[in-house]
Amino acid sequence: MSLPAIIVIVLATVAAMEFVAWSSHKYVMHGFGWGWHRDHHEPHNNLLERNDLYAVFGAGLSIAMFALGSPLVMGASAWAPGTWIGLGVLIYGVIYTLIHDGLVHQRYFKWVPKRGYAKRLVQAHKLHHATIGKEGGVSFGFVVARDPAQLKRELKVQRERGIAVLRDAVEDR
Repeated sequence: MSLPAIIVIVLATVAAMEFVAWSSHKYVMHGFGWGWHRDHHEPHNNLLERNDLYAVFGAGLSIAMFALGSPLVMGASAWAPGTWIGLGVLIYGVIYTLIHDGLVHQRYFKWVPKRGYAKRLVQAHKLHHATIGKEGGVSFGFVVARDPAQLKRELKVQRERGIAVLRDAVEDR
């Protein structure tokens, strides 16, 4: 494969992974997979969460794509784009870990951004955690963050319609 094709595949995969993560978060983690995700929405002092199993699943996807693209594993049946898709999934996983686990939830470092897109990411994800339980909610993505003011309005509408139950601190605003 040519270098430009490899770069396009890797970048397209990283971009596509935000949609995969968004839809997985909204429909799996807040759906039938809530059992693994619930502890992420509840206060605790544990180093690890059951929710971290989703990262293991993501790593497995990346490894599977690397294997699919590897002549050492697949022989003549290897599919070259698989390696580069696997790399894109891996890069997204690193970005997710740094932004979601590191910046937003401060599992690895302590820094509260005062302005810019980093602040917007933190605010949007805090609004995601404003609901109690798996119903309703906003901001299911991890890298793309919408305007927090719009997200607050959406939460208010969800509360008024009985779709979401909000934590007291959010309802008072």
